[in-house]
Amino acid sequence: MYKAKIDEAKVKMEKTVAALTKEYSTLRAGRANPQILDKIVVDYYGTPTPLSGVANISSPEPRMLVIAPWEAKMIGPIEKEIQKSDLGINPSNDGRVVRLIIPELNEERRKELCKQVKKAAEESKVAIRNIRRDAMEAFKKMKKDNQITEDDQKTAETQLQKAVDECIKNVDKISADKEKEIMSV
Repeated sequence: MYKAKIDEAKVKMEKTVAALTKEYSTLRAGRANPQILDKIVVDYYGTPTPLSGVANISSPEPRMLVIAPWEAKMIGPIEKEIQKSDLGINPSNDGRVVRLIIPELNEERRKELCKQVKKAAEESKVAIRNIRRDAMEAFKKMKKDNQITEDDQKTAETQLQKAVDECIKNVDKISADKEKEIMSV
């Protein structure tokens, strides 16, 4: 009975870690990575559309992204959305494509990105702890409703705590790797 609850909690925790990894992929670490543009949404005929839905994004050089819109008239809106975003990159265009030159990160920007990494890691840990709390409450309710014994409740709580510890260790490793990537020159 309680095993299904533990499995459900594990799935939720894994999704939290996956979301953190996806969020980290959008952080700019001095190299051109098309995923940094994932959060940019462009107005396409009155419909908010992800940038990847209106253009081809490629990385011909280690520090350059080239955005080739499928329609030439989209260059203006794409440039405007990139400038409005928090990327801190100024786009340039030649009438056919938009180029983004990824500047070298200065020390101040690296430290700022590391703070974002730590903040996102802490938010993920809080989410994991909230999942644990909800599962623990479910175990207490099962015990109260005589669906499981007290021993089963203790076993379930122990197994759940092991899963939580493993996920938090995973979050720490992922964030340490991202910090190391950002701080490497």
